[in-house]
Amino acid sequence: MFYFSHLLCDEEMKEVIQETGMGIESIEFSIAENLDNLSQTLINYEKRLKKMGCEKLLFHGPFLDLNPVSYDLSIRDVTMKRYEEAYQAAKALGAKKIVYHTCYVPDFYLLIGWAERVADFFKEFLFEKDDSIEIVMENVLDRIPEPIKEAAEKIDHPAFGLCLDVGHANCYSKVSCQEWFQTEKKYLKHLHLHDNKGDKDSHLQFGTGTVPCDIISKILQEKQVKTCTIECSTQKAVMDSFYRAKKLLESKK
Repeated sequence: MFYFSHLLCDEEMKEVIQETGMGIESIEFSIAENLDNLSQTLINYEKRLKKMGCEKLLFHGPFLDLNPVSYDLSIRDVTMKRYEEAYQAAKALGAKKIVYHTCYVPDFYLLIGWAERVADFFKEFLFEKDDSIEIVMENVLDRIPEPIKEAAEKIDHPAFGLCLDVGHANCYSKVSCQEWFQTEKKYLKHLHLHDNKGDKDSHLQFGTGTVPCDIISKILQEKQVKTCTIECSTQKAVMDSFYRAKKLLESKK
């Protein structure tokens, strides 16, 4: 169930995998330069995964400078192209899930019609795709969960679901993590776990900020939430977050 983001050096990644058995959520294919050289990136990264001893793999998709609901069709086309490149890379390496951002920027884009445009994009992206790779959409700067839920309702594809990033919800939204969870619950398939004190997206060790542990426990118990990625940038924070989350999961069994 547990994964951790590839934010550490490969040797530290290997040590964490050996001790915990966690899988990796790769950020390698969220980088435009790596997608531009996809064949070589795949060869190199596959070798690195083997050296790290990684047997379970998820992907974090590209997001910088992209926008699936852009009114500029050239930007939308590039977004579709990058999403598809990441999908094909995931297929080649056997990744079971890809996380894509909503890419929503508050006060810059209106929410009127936003869910419809997101749904149109993902329906096109998912056309003729099966459910062998799950596609989940993650909140980032989003202030409220309802438009994301509405988009998921409209997409209605067996491969599509939502990723609740509790750290982002805790610092970018005035809506409680509890309400985010309850709103997205039906479509929730993945959790991004890290902490902060509500002031900035600091990606702290889980349990050292103000993200509520009781909500994390409830999310981990949801039967369709089969994966949780720890997003911390130090080995100690990753390890401590893993053992804390694992304890919460096991306490309810």
